[in-house]
Amino acid sequence: MNCARSLRLFSALLVFLYSSIGLVSPGLAQQPAAAKRDTSFTIHSAYSKVKKQHPTSSIARPPVPAGVRSQLNLTYCTQDSHDLKLDVFYTAANKRQRRPAVLLIHGGGWHSGDRSQHVPMAQQLAAQGFVAVTAEYRLSTEAPYPAAVQDLKAAIRWLRNHADLYSIDPNRIAVWGFSAGGQLAALVGSTNGEALFEQGGCSSKQSSSVQAVVNVDGILAFLHPESGEGDDSKSTSAATYWFGGPKTERPELWQQASALTHVGPRTPPTLFINSSVDRMHAGRDDMLARLQALGVYTEVQRFPDAPHTFVLFNPWFEPTLRYTVDFLNKVFRVR
Repeated sequence: MNCARSLRLFSALLVFLYSSIGLVSPGLAQQPAAAKRDTSFTIHSAYSKVKKQHPTSSIARPPVPAGVRSQLNLTYCTQDSHDLKLDVFYTAANKRQRRPAVLLIHGGGWHSGDRSQHVPMAQQLAAQGFVAVTAEYRLSTEAPYPAAVQDLKAAIRWLRNHADLYSIDPNRIAVWGFSAGGQLAALVGSTNGEALFEQGGCSSKQSSSVQAVVNVDGILAFLHPESGEGDDSKSTSAATYWFGGPKTERPELWQQASALTHVGPRTPPTLFINSSVDRMHAGRDDMLARLQALGVYTEVQRFPDAPHTFVLFNPWFEPTLRYTVDFLNKVFRVR
């Protein structure tokens, strides 16, 4: 049996098992293994909305800092013949020098978006001494929850597998995400060591745990008074499509995907960077309270007048970078 066929059979078996044990809705088995890419969320489509309310804003395209190198289109995992790619940004380092790494996760409602949207942020982080990685993950047009979470944990294991090559300190890995990517980043961090999300292909003996989380306007709780996710009154919502069914049918699944549900002693230090759109960070204050009660370090930075997509545009890009670097330097004790 060839490798590709084995992977397809394995994927089908996982969907069957997940349905059997209640991890995903039964109807998800009928979703296609691959679909035409959804390009509804792009930087330019977002900017066309932002500039109406913020005419002095601009797309963040800072010059590539001197000395920043890159390795592009590297396959970190293959799922059902889909080669999942990532890009690595770094500067030259003494082989004895181990640097913290940051995995950046794009937004787009779990069905759109692209890892290239955060290349400018990755390049700037690399110039600040981090190994920054932008990774793709399977969107809801291809695979339902929890595939995206499993993919990103596989990317973290890939980082540890390649720690020597890029001079990465495997004990200082952070995950950074915007919007849907922020939700995923928080979920990845709050589920450190939970076997449920380690299933799927591309496993290795390496850990997928992270030591810091930066959540940029990502939802923390789907079933929450502050949440606007799951409103299907006009059309099927992005979250409903990702979960394969409305929250009224499988509320336990929506609860399971909420970072707030998993907060515990293994949850790492977390930075929240938020816009003026409260529903985009539903559950944040509850999560803050739980983390603080556990003695886990947290920070909140706010842009009171900013749109949800602020991180992609000036004047918010630079302060977002600064908040991220200051936080990571603090929790990773970088001098």
